[in-house]
Amino acid sequence: MSIMLGLFAAVLALVLVNVPIAVALGVVALVAMVATHGTSTLPNLAIVAYNGATSFPLLAIPLFILAGAIMNASGISRRLIAFASALFSWIRGGLAHVSIGTSLFFAEISGSAVADVAALGSILIPGMKAKGYPAPFAAAVISSAATLAVIIPPSIPMILYAVMAETSVVQLFVAGIVPGIIGSVVTATEGAALAVVAALFVGLAIYRELDVAHLREAIIDGAIQTAVVMLLVATSALLGTYLTEAQAPQSLARAVSAMTSDKWLVLALLNVLFLLLGMFLHSAAAIILVVPVVMPLVKASGIDPVHFGLIVTINLGIGQQTPPVASVLMVASSIAKESVWAVSRVNVWFIAVLVAVLLLVTYVPVTGLGLVDVFYR
Repeated sequence: MSIMLGLFAAVLALVLVNVPIAVALGVVALVAMVATHGTSTLPNLAIVAYNGATSFPLLAIPLFILAGAIMNASGISRRLIAFASALFSWIRGGLAHVSIGTSLFFAEISGSAVADVAALGSILIPGMKAKGYPAPFAAAVISSAATLAVIIPPSIPMILYAVMAETSVVQLFVAGIVPGIIGSVVTATEGAALAVVAALFVGLAIYRELDVAHLREAIIDGAIQTAVVMLLVATSALLGTYLTEAQAPQSLARAVSAMTSDKWLVLALLNVLFLLLGMFLHSAAAIILVVPVVMPLVKASGIDPVHFGLIVTINLGIGQQTPPVASVLMVASSIAKESVWAVSRVNVWFIAVLVAVLLLVTYVPVTGLGLVDVFYR
């Protein structure tokens, strides 16, 4: 606990003096590693950062950003926004409702909140800004709506949790109140590539508004936005590696196990644990490191593994919205061209709703387990 709080304080101190968050994460991780292991670790840091930013699923981010930039440059986005406005202009905040509803459907394709916000944010955030929505609000709406991707199949965190906890992924999907049949045809990365091809085809062959100059501008814009996001991913990988080597997540889990065995108190402590971990680690890392450690306590306390899996994924979804790492929030902020803190000041209200949902799922288990009980028990 003290290690994580110390790291958070150090990152926060640097950010308050206007050091970019990605740089602050990298500096703190670098200092911590050198202080712990000496300068012999320095040659490996570049490899860790490179590997952290070059995994295959992460290719969805630049591809979706590029697809959005091409759609904006070729007039596709303008037509989509006009169509949505025609349907929902009579509702106050109609385009914001469109954004949330679109996230709900796209989540069933990607399974990744980061891919969700990269794909939809590139189109909807500029569209909302053009309609007069404040940029921080537009980014906050898209960022928080993308959290749906961690609950709706094919949720990547849910699948990973099911493997680590040796429980049913189908029951987890149903616990998230979703259809039992998965409709995903392609991965997020493949879908991103297809989105780029489709945007090029429509822009060049159908609307014929995309010329070489506009395409060049879209590529440059997409590259700049991608660089901002991937630098953050790389430096957060450094910090995650240090926490893993220091066994900080495991230490937190053992501390929770030693405090109590009461079911409801254990759930409260585990919520705090995963909220903290979500601020520093990507969901996959948090699940792999901590779930095997706490599962004996979960079972001994009489907590349903499916119920706990839903709690874990919602917690980590909230973590994607809370700095310093906040991968989903960072993507949305980059697309909106707004500071993370400006977006966070608006997003705090959406996070409050997510926390309320978390508490409802935690302490009213039928919210998540009702359908599971009907179909499987």
